[in-house]
Amino acid sequence: MDYFTTASTASRRTSNCIIVGIYERGKLGVAAADIDRASNGAITKLIQQGDISAKPGKCTVLRSVPGVRAHRVAVTGLGGVATFGVARFRRALRCAIAAIRDSKARDIVNYLTLEKADDASPYYLARYSVETIANELYSFTEMKSGRKQSAPRIKRIGHAIASRGDAAKTTRGAEHAHAIAEGMALCRDLANLPANICTPTYLARTAQRLARQHAKLETRVLNETDMKRLGMHSLLSVTAGTAEPARLIVMQYKGTVRQQPVVLVGKGITFDSGGISLKPGLAMDEMKFDMCGAASVIGTMAAVARLKLPVNLTVVVPTCENLPGGTATRPGDIVQSMSGKTIEILNTDAEGRLILCDALTYSRRFKPALLINVATLTGACVIALGHHRTAVMSNNDELARRIVAAGTAADDRSWQMPLADEYEHQLRSNFADFANVGGRDGGAITAGCFLSKFTDGVDWAHLYIAGTAWISGTRKGATGRPVPMLSELLLSRAGLLP
Repeated sequence: MDYFTTASTASRRTSNCIIVGIYERGKLGVAAADIDRASNGAITKLIQQGDISAKPGKCTVLRSVPGVRAHRVAVTGLGGVATFGVARFRRALRCAIAAIRDSKARDIVNYLTLEKADDASPYYLARYSVETIANELYSFTEMKSGRKQSAPRIKRIGHAIASRGDAAKTTRGAEHAHAIAEGMALCRDLANLPANICTPTYLARTAQRLARQHAKLETRVLNETDMKRLGMHSLLSVTAGTAEPARLIVMQYKGTVRQQPVVLVGKGITFDSGGISLKPGLAMDEMKFDMCGAASVIGTMAAVARLKLPVNLTVVVPTCENLPGGTATRPGDIVQSMSGKTIEILNTDAEGRLILCDALTYSRRFKPALLINVATLTGACVIALGHHRTAVMSNNDELARRIVAAGTAADDRSWQMPLADEYEHQLRSNFADFANVGGRDGGAITAGCFLSKFTDGVDWAHLYIAGTAWISGTRKGATGRPVPMLSELLLSRAGLLP
């Protein structure tokens, strides 16, 4: 995809399609007003006749508008002026792309960037635009037979700017967004694959392939013998009931010298049946998404490597299946983690924390500046925050605030949840150092408390993505979150944000 900027007015711009917006109560956006003047009030007349709607989610494509050089004008609804912001900006753009994606338009120019969306800068408007368009054009058809769906014809995307002084920031935003969108697409592809294809071995091969594509990236893969030698008995207890071998993937990107790395740890349960504590059958197919934490950190690494950021980033992915079987771990079993602490497994469906605790202990050897794990850890988080925000827990409030701020800037929003000593008594065990679950009350918080036991002395945060990593229903599929949030955090660390 090629990106460019233009300071031309909408009516004078030659293009296959330009996108303009209109507000409710007859108010025209900046570019729509210019089109209206050039066409002797064509848009105003269509609004009055009821042929164009300003409601969010509505878009009308006009062809061969008099006085306008573009072949098509996509007029998309922006809603009320007072309520227009980034969310409406992205919704309007999604609607316009959906309306023109099957046309023969090869290049488009987005004039919505001239509207004031929460006072977002040209840099962020370009980022939101590219990410939104890429996500709308994304489709997953790899497993379908027969004739493959043709790729969208759109090859060039232009961003309208108010002045030429905005060109550099807009171009930078588009370049950053393109890498982030590629990382999101990789994340979505991995998560959308079925568990019989996307196994721990498949994830490992994907990480190795990325390393071959980028000079500053190295990937090592540890097998079960290696993990046993390291004392990762907590992780290995989860994979005990399956024939598919577990893997520990370690990716190291070195973009600078003399800097402690940021370490991202992603939960990689490629299928979670619950083990002996078997899940209900309804929607169990969605448990292929239990590796979205792994997919998101691999996707983030792909974005960082593509941008060649001057940061050091290490990604650690513990990956395995959780299945019942004659050799599976049972409720009541006690295992010793890599840290030496013992864990009573009261529920084998609380397996994510069992693989993450060993991965967190392993990650300490890199002396991380920041240690962040990403996981679809528990449905209790969905009860707390729904499907809109990623939950953040941290042993460092300043780190939590930075992550939340990064999510806000990237429009990949999150919310800080408490992490407090009073919840830890729920993890007490009569037979081991502690149990792997703490009961129903505050389930998301006690899960975070469990992980915190392995992060003493390290600035650590936990991202709960069970509610945001995928969508259910007729639009079922992975979202690619929180790749934008993590990328924003690393762009900030690299000092590349305007």
